[in-house]
Amino acid sequence: MKFRKKPVVIEATQWFKLGDHPAVLWAPTNYIDIPEFKVGYHGGIKTLEGWHIVTPGDWIITGVQGEHYPCKPDIFEMTYISVWLAFLLGLLALWQVEAVHSF
Repeated sequence: MKFRKKPVVIEATQWFKLGDHPAVLWAPTNYIDIPEFKVGYHGGIKTLEGWHIVTPGDWIITGVQGEHYPCKPDIFEMTYISVWLAFLLGLLALWQVEAVHSF
């Protein structure tokens, strides 16, 4: 069975360095043993599922209950559209319908 996400407006900030988002901190010391983790390059964010590494370019999403979690840029781009762009695309669609019906 297939499902479609409910249209929910979210807040998101693209993260590049410590200080870009208040929920991203230096990672806990137990992350130091992870080979891909680089101190001063990566950050850490506590999610409902535990700590996650944040890489420069990741989006930090604030969920519907105020929780924060990271999202890779490619996934973010496939999943979300800015509210402003969605509004403009809606206007364009309405204009095209009006144009077709005016002939």
